[in-house]
Amino acid sequence: MSSAVYPGTFDPITYGHIDVIKKSLKIFDRLIVAATDNSDKNYYFSIEERVDIINNSLFKDLKLDKKKIKVISFSSLTIDLCRKYNASAIIRGLRAVSDFEYEFQLAGMNKKLNSKIETMFLMSDVENQIISSKFVKEIANLGGNIDRFVTKSTVKMLKN
Repeated sequence: MSSAVYPGTFDPITYGHIDVIKKSLKIFDRLIVAATDNSDKNYYFSIEERVDIINNSLFKDLKLDKKKIKVISFSSLTIDLCRKYNASAIIRGLRAVSDFEYEFQLAGMNKKLNSKIETMFLMSDVENQIISSKFVKEIANLGGNIDRFVTKSTVKMLKN
């Protein structure tokens, strides 16, 4: 069974992230969606809330297959997470050319740490490429409509 890890902050998960998840499932039998708990960042939602939002979005709102997706939190190296879950690849989403330089460097470092793990870059569909968690939070904070960017569960959490 082929497995991959899709790490990210998912603060909160958006339709752009979900698009990458769906595309990953066409390539891999199992996907570990891993929300990072990096203490260097200020998160809008706690790690527990982010994992709950991801689970609700994927399984309650979208009814995706729980047998194919595992949602976890982590604070280790992504390479170590791959080893733990026997994953052969790291999935990274790209929205724009501006994302590529950072992602390219990160992929190179991960390759140096473990040459057996591949990094795959996937782009969400055009209509989801402009969506970012940062903009979703800003729109929500200013009372705007975010229904086109996130699932119902995420809208509810942002309104709370």
